[in-house]
Amino acid sequence: QMEVAESGGGLVQAGGSLRLSCTASGFPLGDYIMGWFRQAPGQERKGVSCSGTTGDFTSYIASVKGRFTISRDNAKNTLYLQMNSLKPEDTGTYYCAPITGCTIYRVGHNRSGYWGQGTHVIVSS
Repeated sequence: QMEVAESGGGLVQAGGSLRLSCTASGFPLGDYIMGWFRQAPGQERKGVSCSGTTGDFTSYIASVKGRFTISRDNAKNTLYLQMNSLKPEDTGTYYCAPITGCTIYRVGHNRSGYWGQGTHVIVSS
């Protein structure tokens, strides 16, 4: 069974930084394209960033480009999201998942049919 566990969220002031982690179990991370998703309060979950299987290809939505960095350590079966210069609009619950694809235009859909608990990020102004 494909499972993930997100961690690293918290309360931070605007301009601060957080590093999110996503530990995969039940599947080898290195075999899958992975994505980070964000669900803001009262909104749908949306893709934020994605990474090819080796991490050589990455993609970001416009609002986080230049501030967020996705990376992965396949040996540790862990995906990361370094978030710098955080803004109040980055507030939400962050999830990771193996996805159907990753292009410069979009983050693909969750291919596992499973969502972890997510990790909460609150950015105060």
